[in-house]
Amino acid sequence: MIRHIASLTSRFRRDDTGTVTIEFVIIFPVFFAFFLMTYESGIISLRQFMLDRGVDIAIRDVRIGIMEAPSDDALRQRICDVASIIPDCDNQLFVELVVQDPEQNWTALTGKTLCINRDEDARPASSIQHGVKNELVLVRACARIDPVLPFSAIGRREVPNIGQAIVDNADAAAGGSYALVSTSSYVVEPQ
Repeated sequence: MIRHIASLTSRFRRDDTGTVTIEFVIIFPVFFAFFLMTYESGIISLRQFMLDRGVDIAIRDVRIGIMEAPSDDALRQRICDVASIIPDCDNQLFVELVVQDPEQNWTALTGKTLCINRDEDARPASSIQHGVKNELVLVRACARIDPVLPFSAIGRREVPNIGQAIVDNADAAAGGSYALVSTSSYVVEPQ
């Protein structure tokens, strides 16, 4: 009986079938997690690029006079027309225009970036200041996006320095979303 057990044990130690399976089971989840994080960060980057492009094109339209003194709705609509990859863009985008004096008392846009608060039903009041001749107008747009893969490491928690994806996902105002922020500026041309 003892010889039989020793024989089985020795045969078991020499048998190397299944070693590849064990390596695969250990390594595959790590590589798959990297794949999911890469996919998620790629989607975030693509949406950030489209938001930046939408803001640039909308502000170009304002600057050259196609949109004269646009309302909040018109500006959001133009940005969303261009940034069509942002889901539910019209309801998830907040735009603010602030007049700044570049020569005296210059301050960049300060304070917390205003975004849609998913914890409240009402849309926050927009800050749209159009400015007059030769005034500098700073533009900041914030779009809330949900993670494509909420179970991936990037989708579950805040990851610093992912482009401009900001805001703690655990915050009730965020509702598990990211906030993509785009800034721009223009000078009101004398006409």
